[in-house]
Amino acid sequence: MDSQKEALQRIISTLANKNDEIQNFIDTLNQTLKGVQENSSNILSELDEEFDSLYSILDEVKESMINSIKQEQARKSQELQSQLSQCNNALENSEELLEFATRSLDIKEPEEFSKAARQIKDRVTMASAFRLSLKPKVSDSMTHLMVDFSQERQILQTLKFLPVPKAPEIDPVECLVADNSVTVAWRMPEEDNKIDHFILEYRKTNFDGLPRVKDERCWEIIDNIKGTEYTLSGLKFDSKYMNFRVRACNKAVAGEYSDPVTLETKALNFSLDNSSSHLNLRVEDTCVEWDPTGGKGQESKIKGKENKGRSGTPSPKRTSIGSRPPAVRGSRDRFTGESYTVLGDTAIESGQHYWEVKAQKDCKSYSVGVAYKTLGKFDQLGKTNTSWCIHVNNWLQNTFAAKHNNKVKALDVTVPERIGVFCDFDGGQLSFYDANSKQLLYSFKTKFTQPVLPGFMVWCGGLSLNTGMQVPSAVRTLQKSENGMTGSASSLNNITQDFERNFWMSLQQGRSRT
Repeated sequence: MDSQKEALQRIISTLANKNDEIQNFIDTLNQTLKGVQENSSNILSELDEEFDSLYSILDEVKESMINSIKQEQARKSQELQSQLSQCNNALENSEELLEFATRSLDIKEPEEFSKAARQIKDRVTMASAFRLSLKPKVSDSMTHLMVDFSQERQILQTLKFLPVPKAPEIDPVECLVADNSVTVAWRMPEEDNKIDHFILEYRKTNFDGLPRVKDERCWEIIDNIKGTEYTLSGLKFDSKYMNFRVRACNKAVAGEYSDPVTLETKALNFSLDNSSSHLNLRVEDTCVEWDPTGGKGQESKIKGKENKGRSGTPSPKRTSIGSRPPAVRGSRDRFTGESYTVLGDTAIESGQHYWEVKAQKDCKSYSVGVAYKTLGKFDQLGKTNTSWCIHVNNWLQNTFAAKHNNKVKALDVTVPERIGVFCDFDGGQLSFYDANSKQLLYSFKTKFTQPVLPGFMVWCGGLSLNTGMQVPSAVRTLQKSENGMTGSASSLNNITQDFERNFWMSLQQGRSRT
């Protein structure tokens, strides 16, 4: 009995599901039928408007042609009437002169006859009949204004509905990815002079190859593109790839999408690691600001190794944490003391990478560079052999310098509004640029033996980051034209290498003695 009930229940469930499917299909059919009726009415209305417009154009053309015929008729009639009037006057004068000459033949007196003959001669010489052109000034033909609408009639007889445009073809070879811009180029498989514009759609993805439906971002749409090429500029490359597709549109309808094309848009993306940043720093994803109320009171004395590498920068007056909640511990200790440091959350282990930094106008002191993960919690950027940076000081006196292993090289250039950082891990190069002009500020040449993290120091001010950037074309060009190291960088690096060599030799000698 129970098994029969279960079987019946399954049948009932199956029937209910099928009924739902049928009902949904009925709803779809009704909706489609309603759409067909509404769209048909709209299309008929638009067809009437198109033909009314065509009739209107034909009426305008007809009216213009009628006016041309009437104007030609009036011009010719006026010319002929004028010529006819001149001929009638000339004929009347000639007949009068002929009558006078005929009467003069009957004069008997020689003197009177001579006088009359001279008069006749003078009048004949001046007679308009002898200066009159006896050729019509205009022809009587109006056939040059005749029309032949046979070709137009054939065109009208071939009127038909607009075809759906074919799918365009994106040419990956003609597409260009550079300087955080993407240029997409496409072509039509065959010429179509009815196309009005194109629609380009794109979306970011971390999948190579064909787009995936699940967990994908929505398509972004760029409409009304008149050409067969479009450039998207100012992009943030925060995904590995971008998908692109395009469709052609005429006045009536949009065609099918092109086959999607996937272009690589890989760049370094990182945020600031709030879990290990100094407590005097207020950190968001890509922004860091000095917070004098955030840190604990520092002890006046710190033991030997912890005190090594501390900066001479005076510490501003600070208060205790107060009501600030305790910080979440990360994988390393928080920076403390006068380090005022925050690192990026993404390590660089290979390749070439680029990011930009902008300081607040009132920032008193800041550093920008990279560091090994082993950077101590009391260490400042550039004060150890595990970090490289350029340092800007706007407190008491203005200085701009490159720093590594507590060696300083003053930079005789203007501090730019934005600093671009180029890190070639495999090539062992760290370069700093004016982000606007791409002028090289300084370049370190070294050999990275560990993964490096972007590093930042801030005191009394703030920094904002711009990540997800490709290495700019101008920077790549400069890197190719250089040896990878400027003279000033070489001298500082030689000093650093000598210092490191002496340090390790003394350390090994000490171990051998023990």
